[in-house]
Amino acid sequence: MRCPYCGFTESKVVDSRPADEGESIRRRRECLSCAKRFTTYENVESLPLVVIKRDGSRETFDRQKILNGMLRACEKRPISLADLDKCVDEIEMTIQNSLEREISTEKIGELAMDHLKNLDEVAYVRFASVYRQFKDINSFMSELNKILSDK
Repeated sequence: MRCPYCGFTESKVVDSRPADEGESIRRRRECLSCAKRFTTYENVESLPLVVIKRDGSRETFDRQKILNGMLRACEKRPISLADLDKCVDEIEMTIQNSLEREISTEKIGELAMDHLKNLDEVAYVRFASVYRQFKDINSFMSELNKILSDK
């Protein structure tokens, strides 16, 4: 770390402690040349996720959009916000752990449907009907039949 006073590149760490509720580390350093002290902060580097939409456009990942879609599917269902938040956390973690920096909305939708299927079948069908854009009652019924055959 370069000293802000003399520009020397060598310093020693005098003190380290968590900062920003554990999101970063505050380090107190002492320059080995001029002996002046200065503070640095160390943060985890996070690469932005890019979502590829159906029309080919790209936008940054927004977990709130997933949560909003799942909330709409779960309206008037006995599902807590904490359960949905946990599902969105798991979806986001799965995406982050995939090491891909770009992901399609199709993959995100499939992950959301997998979680909703385990959480509440009615919410799953609601979400699937919007996500898969059922054109008629036959496509809707085939999805319901898949659920019934899985039991």
